[in-house]
Amino acid sequence: MGEEKSKAKDTVRLASQELSSEFKTLVDSQDLDSLKQLQNLILGRLQDSNAVLSHFNEYSEQCFSEISSDMSKNTRLLKSMKSDLDYIFQKLRSMKAKIVATYPDAFPDDSATRALDRRPDLEMPQ
Repeated sequence: MGEEKSKAKDTVRLASQELSSEFKTLVDSQDLDSLKQLQNLILGRLQDSNAVLSHFNEYSEQCFSEISSDMSKNTRLLKSMKSDLDYIFQKLRSMKAKIVATYPDAFPDDSATRALDRRPDLEMPQ
């Protein structure tokens, strides 16, 4: 039985050697060398690109950390300004309504009303 296994292994080894020699005749070694050189060139370019992108990511992270506090502060300021302006315009509208109720001729036509309040209502969808 051990001799049969040995024969089978030898047969497989000979068949694989024959197959590999057939493959070697199918592809020119110069073509393989040029493919290997191209792969190495592409690998180098990809490594360079990876280094550049890593540097860019580090730089972007640094810039973001520098401005993030300013951005949040400015966002809070803008929200505060919006609520203040909303309050001011609400008061103006109520004052105008009181004036119109007291003096109906204070605003003679609708064009004057539109001229006084040109602020769009940002809460209402267009």
